[in-house]
Amino acid sequence: MTGMEQKELEGHRSEIIADVKKLVEKYRAIFDWDVPDIDQNLADKLILAEMRKGLGDIEKQLLG
Repeated sequence: MTGMEQKELEGHRSEIIADVKKLVEKYRAIFDWDVPDIDQNLADKLILAEMRKGLGDIEKQLLG
């Protein structure tokens, strides 16, 4: 990554993190609605694992 792209990314890093957190919260809420007596730690692990898989798939599509 060149200096210009890196600087641009650094300028948006906090926005990216905030957007990802909102996405996690969205799916936490869905799990809470659908699963009574939810194990929140397990739900978080599952959500994050699926997000990582999804990011890997998107990366392959965009860069592959």
